[in-house]
Amino acid sequence: MSGLLDGQVAVITGGGIGLATAARFVAEGASVVIAGRRQAELDKAVAVLGGDTLAVQADVSQLDDLDRLYARVAEEKGRVDTLFANAAVVEPEALGNLTEEAVDRILNINIKGLIFTVQKALPLFTDGGSIILNASVDASKGGPGRSVYAATKAATRDLARSWLEELSDRKIRVNVVSPGSTETPGLADLAGDGDVDKLFAVLAARIPLGRNARAEEVAAAVAFLASKDACFINGVDLQVDGGFRPDLTHPSLKAPIRPGRWRPAGGAGLRGRGRCTASRSARRRPRPPGRSAGWRTVRGARRRAVPRRAPRSG
Repeated sequence: MSGLLDGQVAVITGGGIGLATAARFVAEGASVVIAGRRQAELDKAVAVLGGDTLAVQADVSQLDDLDRLYARVAEEKGRVDTLFANAAVVEPEALGNLTEEAVDRILNINIKGLIFTVQKALPLFTDGGSIILNASVDASKGGPGRSVYAATKAATRDLARSWLEELSDRKIRVNVVSPGSTETPGLADLAGDGDVDKLFAVLAARIPLGRNARAEEVAAAVAFLASKDACFINGVDLQVDGGFRPDLTHPSLKAPIRPGRWRPAGGAGLRGRGRCTASRSARRRPRPPGRSAGWRTVRGARRRAVPRRAPRSG
């Protein structure tokens, strides 16, 4: 590698994309601290990563664990130059089946955990450092069964926009990466007892490049944002999604949605009393033969123009 991150001390939370990012950072010359909930997985990661790597068992939703994480960082590394806040969970569930426990669990890790992962790193952060938050294309596109997860990822982007202002006096940059479907163990778990290859194929069909991302490709984007090459990039939401587009066909539609031309049947605020309605330009029609200029078309119904009466005198 090119030594893009020579001399940096980086803290990375979570596995999947986080593990691939740790490998890229080590290859680029960084000293890396990884944090995760499962000690056995951390031990395996250290054996694979090699280099100057430290693993600390920590659950980001537990503030005591975060205190212990940064105490080890302070003791063994002395500072933080880059933080990649990657730890998150997704537990697909339809709105009608959501439980309080499931919502609390997702919010505790994806929002509370994210906030305090960043906050508790600040005393160790070098001025001019880099904070990178892992969001998702779901932040803007959402999807069935992922409403709470998508909301947390949208919140991640908003947190970044606020924090870059708060940290401007220390010249700490705050950026976001938003991966599309990335073939990680976490994504494979969403298949449950189903066919993982089929799940990956369905997701890949929504990407113009015809495949899903590899975790290493997202890691390369994170490494760039952490490097001096990105020293004037601040507040960006970098979409690492291969041009991902959501499925534009749904059984409730009479025709595929085409932006600007068709709208869902029965949608709130739509003209046409619940029908799929065309755009304004498509609704314009020539005046029917034999009709005078007094006739006009309003929302598809012809109405006779009534001349205004002159005001009464006296």
